[in-house]
Amino acid sequence: MNIIVLTKVVPDIERVKFDAARGVVDRSSAPQEINPFDLNAIEEAVRLKERHGGRVIAISMGPSDVEQTLKDTIARGVDEAILLTDKKFAGSDTLATSYPLSQAIKATGDFDIVICGEKTVDGDTGQVGGEVSEWLGIPYLPYTSKLDYEDGKFKARVELENIIYEVEAKPPLLVSVTKDINTPRLPGFREKLNARKAQVKKMDAEGIKADEGRLGFNGSPTWVYKIEVPEEGQRDCKIYKDPESGLKEIMIMLESRDLI
Repeated sequence: MNIIVLTKVVPDIERVKFDAARGVVDRSSAPQEINPFDLNAIEEAVRLKERHGGRVIAISMGPSDVEQTLKDTIARGVDEAILLTDKKFAGSDTLATSYPLSQAIKATGDFDIVICGEKTVDGDTGQVGGEVSEWLGIPYLPYTSKLDYEDGKFKARVELENIIYEVEAKPPLLVSVTKDINTPRLPGFREKLNARKAQVKKMDAEGIKADEGRLGFNGSPTWVYKIEVPEEGQRDCKIYKDPESGLKEIMIMLESRDLI
């Protein structure tokens, strides 16, 4: 089984700062790490390989300085890591990100499944997976919380709002997984050491035979106009020793707001 997993190196979202003037994330303000949602995608890809055999290739797009961080995917069981890095990719929105990712997937050859996390913590759009599937012309299963392979078909549990779907699909396909699908393993010292010695394959726009009009700013129909950081609000807290009087107060409040 040939498995592709899409990953992104992001800044530690709890420590990163925003450059409001430029409308961008100041990535130099915090340490880099693999997007937390992608860790579940990596784990699921490795589990499929362990159950059914095959190979896992991780593909990421970003500046060349994320190479060392990307080696963490190898420590977690990925066989090969590919980094798409080129100045022509700068300023990409989700559409201009999904296009080179899809071109890189095609460049790897035949594949059975592409797995990604449901979203990234720096963008939070959840759009790239679906867009990649459109470029590839393959089925897309979002918000997958369970995945298996049997009798030549992938079987998935897809959770959309309050509805659960049990879906079967033949390869190739793309799935985005939720954090409920598994618990990512922690790589051991030996795995980390071996990963440090591994090579990350780098590819540029020419290497993936990309249409330069679909890359970077030129290929991005959306952009950040303005960033505003809302002020933290304060909550009023009331404590009632008498449950009945507290309940009465709550009912009055809900009625005043036409909630009941």
